[in-house]
Amino acid sequence: MQVKDCFVSAPGKAILHGEHAVVHGKVALAVSLNLRTYLRLKATTTGKVCINLPNIDTFLCWDMSELKQLSSDSCGKREEVKRLNAELVRRLREFVGVTNENLDNCNMATIAFLYIYLSLFGSGELPSLTVSVWSELPTGAGLGSSAAYSVCLAAALLCASGAIPTPLKEWDQTARWCQEDLELINSWAFQGEMIIHGNPSGVDNAVGTWGGMLRFLAGKIIPLSRVPLLRILLTNTKVPRSTKVLVARVKDKINKFPSIMTPVLDSVDAISCTCEKVLSEMTSEPITGEHYNILEELIDINQRHLDVMGVGHPALDTLCRVTLAKGLHSKLTGAGGGGCGITLLRPDSSCGTLEGPNPYAGNHWTKLTTCI
Repeated sequence: MQVKDCFVSAPGKAILHGEHAVVHGKVALAVSLNLRTYLRLKATTTGKVCINLPNIDTFLCWDMSELKQLSSDSCGKREEVKRLNAELVRRLREFVGVTNENLDNCNMATIAFLYIYLSLFGSGELPSLTVSVWSELPTGAGLGSSAAYSVCLAAALLCASGAIPTPLKEWDQTARWCQEDLELINSWAFQGEMIIHGNPSGVDNAVGTWGGMLRFLAGKIIPLSRVPLLRILLTNTKVPRSTKVLVARVKDKINKFPSIMTPVLDSVDAISCTCEKVLSEMTSEPITGEHYNILEELIDINQRHLDVMGVGHPALDTLCRVTLAKGLHSKLTGAGGGGCGITLLRPDSSCGTLEGPNPYAGNHWTKLTTCI
């Protein structure tokens, strides 16, 4: 099968409010970042399928004859997929040599690629190709790096398979797909996220697919077009953690203490809705200090709730303490347990004085971006 070369990219994300609660049917507010993941797909005649992931030092190739034996019986080109093919995942785990003890980024990224590749091409002739992916996003930091990767894989392989067109014209520098095609990309990206994270909310891949600011509730995505420009400092604590482990930890705590944790989730839901209301007000009336007062209080309250859920970390506590000493308010973003934190900057704030030590990484924090 002959495929066309393509080049795609997808943004990372930050969650303003609602992480973890969104997995349990509550509202989350998420925004895309100006940090992206890039993928280049090139057709080859080598008879091999190759994946190059320089960010995680992974370079792999397989003969197509090897992969053909693993092919899925179904091909999902023009339909949104809702359920993971557990049998194909099992075969791929055996093929890659994955056990519960070596579920690292390399293995999960490899299986996600092979799963989407075989699902889309498995019912016919497998194409020889090389996929190279590189990213500005740190892995395991809560910025949606795996989702941006999955979105890029889904978009490129759907395009290569002919399931969606190539929207880029010769005279265009950038282009995006129509709504129907974006929904298909998102559904396949969610498959990749399920392989990597187990029980993801779908927020990360939705932001990676559509960009902008989104309201997410029970799988329903609502783009928020009327939002003010916010300056947000992103800080990477450089403390690695597993989203899958942290999501499972929160679920266990909810199952163990339902009467305690259910009100916490309800409160986080109310925080997200209140934040959305304030942001809407800031676009329809003059922005005042009181708007920022409320946004900062919501950040503080939500951070306390996330601590109660068991997803805090001493490095994040340090971030909150250092920024609060400068009159600024911070919370974790994403799964927690390390990763990244966000700090709201008022219009007159300067982030030049925020550099602080990170005793858990042995060096200074990495400030990634200051605007969403």
